[in-house]
Amino acid sequence: MRVFVTGATGFVGSAVVHELINAGHQVLGLARGDAGAKSLIAAGAQVHRGDLEDLESLRSGAAAADGVIHTAFNHDFSKFAANCEMDRRAIEALGAALVGSDRPLIVTSGTGLLGANRVATEEDAAPPVSASYPRASEATAASLAAQGVNVSVVRLPQVHDRVKQGLVTYAVAIAREKGVSAYIGDGLNRWPAVHLLDAAPLYRLALEKRSAGARYHAVAEEGVPVREIAEAIGRSLKVPVVSMSAEKAGEHFGWLGMFAGFDMRASSALTQKRLGWRPTGPGLISDLDNMRYSQA
Repeated sequence: MRVFVTGATGFVGSAVVHELINAGHQVLGLARGDAGAKSLIAAGAQVHRGDLEDLESLRSGAAAADGVIHTAFNHDFSKFAANCEMDRRAIEALGAALVGSDRPLIVTSGTGLLGANRVATEEDAAPPVSASYPRASEATAASLAAQGVNVSVVRLPQVHDRVKQGLVTYAVAIAREKGVSAYIGDGLNRWPAVHLLDAAPLYRLALEKRSAGARYHAVAEEGVPVREIAEAIGRSLKVPVVSMSAEKAGEHFGWLGMFAGFDMRASSALTQKRLGWRPTGPGLISDLDNMRYSQA
């Protein structure tokens, strides 16, 4: 299968590119600059020039492929609403090239706000789009499905290796800047996680399954206590680990404060059953204990 991948030079997308090529698929990777194009060529992929704001490049890339995997997202959370709108337009452009065909489109979302103090599952609908939750990836996917696009969703938790760890990456930066590694209250709220090299095969399996309307959870650990995360960061940076009140979270964590106290557990039981996916990589705490903090 010839697969168009957005975010093909990014953290998750580059792993997906390698996974697809190793499985015998051809990859057409979206690249904005020369450095990205060179890395794609070195990986064995073809290059498609463009970016998320160049909607015509997205449409033409999707039109030239047998399937599309959309991993690109601008993670500058200071412009979260604007980046969510960019993501919505990008998904619409990709889908427009696939209407009336059975060619699959895999859209990326997150597990973050699906459940309140319970384990979220694949059967949980995404929160409605609002000013407080502007990410519209799943709502846009549903709109495309109504137009006949074979679209499914991969929901990501904290994706980690020894260099990056999703939201935890920002917690590391804050701990380094403030000189303390903090958690809120008792720190027993939990965040789900998956190793990067476990997440990539899930995208491939979802693409090959071509199950329209499916939602998949790339979750290896249902919930890692945030206190344990903060303690691992503290050990490695050699800074104190402290409990903080919810009232002080905004001042200390900045935008991350809105997530720091959430219990965001999620299950992948249905995904594992439907796709035969079995995560085997290291856990989040192991990667934090062994990460390259000089590069974080």
